[in-house]
Amino acid sequence: MKTLLILTGHTKGLGHAILDQFLSLEGIQVVALSRSSLEIAHSNLTEIALDLSDLNGLEANLPKFFPKVQVDRYILINNAGWIGEVKPVGKLNPKGIQRVMNLNLLAPMILTDAFVKAYGQQKGQKIICNISSGAAHKPLPGWGEYCSSKAGLAMFSKVANEELKSLGFRVFSLAPGIVDTEMQSEIRQADVQNFPALDRFVGYKRDGRLTLPEEVAAKIFYLISHPEHFEEVVQDVRDF
Repeated sequence: MKTLLILTGHTKGLGHAILDQFLSLEGIQVVALSRSSLEIAHSNLTEIALDLSDLNGLEANLPKFFPKVQVDRYILINNAGWIGEVKPVGKLNPKGIQRVMNLNLLAPMILTDAFVKAYGQQKGQKIICNISSGAAHKPLPGWGEYCSSKAGLAMFSKVANEELKSLGFRVFSLAPGIVDTEMQSEIRQADVQNFPALDRFVGYKRDGRLTLPEEVAAKIFYLISHPEHFEEVVQDVRDF
């Protein structure tokens, strides 16, 4: 099956594991977007270095991300994200709030809209997978920016799925669980006064309860390969 994958945040953690999973396929073409590049010499991979929180730069470069190809399957995975400032309301920085919302919510919305414009009339399978979080549905003190941005992404995914059914799209908002990535390391560096749940997250690492990115990438691959098994937009890898 010939497949086009557009993937954001591919240089580390879960994004890197997703990239490795898909590059093992035959007939795959990947366009990968991140602030930096892996410099991988792979004939099926195009890397584009771009800060996705820079919305002006994102809009100016949109045509580069969506090659005019006819394939059997078109996939967009909005994976890039940032935890933001782990601080309570009243201690936040306006520019930090803006950056989190740009990267976690507005960039995926812009990319989804452009993806639909590029491939909405194409035949074949069309799947959009927005990497959300359990924090989208559970408030955590100190995570106001992150919870809000991921909640917005989950709702956007629901709306988009309703709107795009007639064009043959499936849209998912997927919580990846608690994954052993750099983001978790950032969380463990938080000040307990700003993040009351700090000890719990330190315990996840100490007790070996973090999931490997490769395991989560395999679950994401299964979801995308078998969308007919998943009726709901909001999904959690811990449920399958």
